[in-house]
Amino acid sequence: MPVSKKIAAAMEQGSWIRRMFEEGIALKARLGADKVFDLSLGNPIMEPPAEFDLELKRLAQDPPPGMHRYMPNAGYPETRAAVATGLAAETGIPFTGDEVVMTCGAGGALNVVIKTLLDPGDEVVVFAPYFVEYFFYADNHGGVCKVVQPDSSFLPDMDSLNAALSERTRIVLVNSPNNPTGVLYPRQVLDRIADAIRTAEQRYGSEIFLVSDEPYRRILYDGHKYPDVFASYERSIVATSHSKDLGLAGERIGYIAANPTSPDSAQLVDGLVFCNRTLGFVNAPALMQRLVAGLQGATVDVAAYQAKRDFLWTELTGLGYDVVKPDGAFYLFPKSPIADDVKFVDTLRERGVLVVPGRGFGAEGYFRISYCVDDETLKGSLPGFKAALLAHSR
Repeated sequence: MPVSKKIAAAMEQGSWIRRMFEEGIALKARLGADKVFDLSLGNPIMEPPAEFDLELKRLAQDPPPGMHRYMPNAGYPETRAAVATGLAAETGIPFTGDEVVMTCGAGGALNVVIKTLLDPGDEVVVFAPYFVEYFFYADNHGGVCKVVQPDSSFLPDMDSLNAALSERTRIVLVNSPNNPTGVLYPRQVLDRIADAIRTAEQRYGSEIFLVSDEPYRRILYDGHKYPDVFASYERSIVATSHSKDLGLAGERIGYIAANPTSPDSAQLVDGLVFCNRTLGFVNAPALMQRLVAGLQGATVDVAAYQAKRDFLWTELTGLGYDVVKPDGAFYLFPKSPIADDVKFVDTLRERGVLVVPGRGFGAEGYFRISYCVDDETLKGSLPGFKAALLAHSR
C-alpha cells in the first residue's frame, strides 16, 4: 500500500464535502449538468470586488523591483501594518504589524497556530457543528480534539464546555459565523466561554488560548456587528483569510493576529513566525500580500449573499423544512426530516440535489446547504427539495 495505515484510515473517513462534490461531477456526466444542482461545496461564486482588479492591473503594469522574491517570513511589513490598522479600527485595540503574521489562508494559519501552541497529547476543544478538518489539523501536530455539544440554537452548551476543559486543554477553537450553520456567537457567549477558560486555567494552573477561525467575519446579515474575541479574552488569537470576504479562495491568502494585550505576545509571535517557515509555508504568496494590503476595507457584495439566504430560507421553510436562520456566512443547516441524514442526502442526490450530511460536521440528523452559487442553481434545486421531503412524509 503506497500510503501509511494512518492516512489510509483518515482518507476512508474523509471529508464528506469533497466526497459529495466529486459525486456531483460524476452525476453531471451521467445526467447532464443542467439536471444537477450542486450545493455541496463552499466555493464562493462572487467575483472579487472591483478594487482588487484595479490593484492587480496596477501591479501588473508597474511591478515594483523584487515583487516575486522572498520577504520576511511573517510577511511584508507594509502588509502587516495595513492589516493591523484595520484591526485597530475594528476593535479599538492598538494593534501593530508586530502582532500580525501573513499566512497561506486560514487553513495554513490554523496549522501554524496549533503547531506553535501544542505539545504532544495536548487538547483542542472544538464546538459542534464543526469544520471536520480541525481534527486533521490537530492530529498533524500531535493534538487531540474534544467536542462541545450545541444547544438548540447551535450555540455552545456551557455545561458541555466545562466538562471538556481539562489539564491538557491548550486551545479552545471557535468558528463564528459558523460553518455549517451560519450562526454568529454573540458577545455574551464569547464572554461566557472566556470565563470558563479562566476558571479552568485557575483550576489546573495552565495557559489556554482562545483561537478564533473567522473567514466569514465580514459576511454578516441583518445589520449584525462582529463581536471580536480580543475584547472577551486576553490570551486570544485570530486565524482568518480573504477567501470569502474578497472572493479569493484559490489564492490562499490570510493572516494570524495575536492579541497585543496577551502576556508574552512577542514570544508567541516569534513562535508563529518560526512555525510558518518550518511547516514549509515559508511565507504567504507575495503578489497576494501586496494586493490585499490596500483592500482591508473592501468586501464582496454581501447584500447579494443575504438575498440568496433570504430566498432559500423562505422557500425551504415554506416547504416544511426546519432551518435556523443564519446570521452570516453562506450556509443553511436544515434538520433532516428523517433521523438518518445520509439516507436523506441520498434521496436528494437521486433527485439531482447535492448537499452534505450533518455527520460530516459532527451533527447527525442535519445536512448542509451551500448557497454561494448562482441563482438559477438555487431555483433549480427547489423541485428536488420538495420531492425528497414528500418521499419521506408518506
